[in-house]
Amino acid sequence: MENLVKKLEEQIAFIQLEISQMSDELYSQQKEITSLKKEISNLEKNISDLENDTGSNVIKEEIKPPHY
Repeated sequence: MENLVKKLEEQIAFIQLEISQMSDELYSQQKEITSLKKEISNLEKNISDLENDTGSNVIKEEIKPPHY
């Protein structure tokens, strides 16, 4: 019986360690996702600003793709 209890305690300790490691990784990934979302938002704003630039009198439909 003591052997079984010891084995279960080892398994619980292993599972707790795994959960802790997964939690840390999830936190790290969430921080990275948040950072990437901010970067995408900034890039979208920059693109929008460039498209709305008053110095640009070119209509989007008139711009031909590079292969023409």
